Amino acid sequence: MSTETRIQQYEAMYLFPQSATADLESAVTHVREPLERHGATLVSLAKWDERKLAYDVAGNRRGVYFLVYFTAPTTALHAIERDYTLSERLLRFMIVRADELTPEQMNDADGQAKLVIEMKLRGQPSHTGEGETVPAAIMEA
Repeated sequence: MSTETRIQQYEAMYLFPQSATADLESAVTHVREPLERHGATLVSLAKWDERKLAYDVAGNRRGVYFLVYFTAPTTALHAIERDYTLSERLLRFMIVRADELTPEQMNDADGQAKLVIEMKLRGQPSHTGEGETVPAAIMEA
């Protein structure tokens, strides 16, 4: 019997209320924390879109979407999903396996630099996941 832990690639879409645009860093942190807590490795994270929803979701007519690619042990997925299900800040989320994507394709989807620029334009502080300030080269892009 093997005790080897399988690592899989996943794609996740998160829907926040439009009010999340007022504090994008907090929304990003809210996405990152359960992944990091359960041993997942974030490959890419991007603010995908802000748009009008097809129908009201918890009283919200507009929402902000984040697209995330990550790798995680298969045994951790249930705990990750539980944390997001219990979240009162997320309107919806969906996680699917992304076996068809190469690591390069997942890296190409990374939009963290664009997100940092958007936070700067909105006058919001921007930090990396480790709590360090983002390098000036990215901030001045």
